[in-house]
Amino acid sequence: MNFRAACFPSKKAAPCSPFLSDYQGACCHQECQGAYLELWDYFRILDPCHEQEQDFFRQLQYIDIRNLAPWVKADVLWGIGLEDKACPPSTQFAAYNALTSDKKMIIYPEYGHEPFPGFQDKMMQFMTELL
Repeated sequence: MNFRAACFPSKKAAPCSPFLSDYQGACCHQECQGAYLELWDYFRILDPCHEQEQDFFRQLQYIDIRNLAPWVKADVLWGIGLEDKACPPSTQFAAYNALTSDKKMIIYPEYGHEPFPGFQDKMMQFMTELL
């Protein structure tokens, strides 16, 4: 094992239903619920004619996990429920697809924004590979 590998072991991340991704996509697909609902509130209260929409979404790009995903250097195990209304699958896939590191997605078709059966065990197994 070389010095770099000994001092800088592999890194891993295991997000489960991450959110705040693809803001505009979430709004365009009428998937705004939970945190995304506040986007609709913004337009409804502060910009009802959407005159500032382009600038609004351009600013949100700075904190959009879809745009930050290419910076991730860790191996990723991702849990997703396809019935999630708080973190819509389309927004999660946007971020997942932008990852350039090794990645694996575990899909729970009938689950929403809730604990996924067996995901904790899979996550622990994934993380113990660091040891």
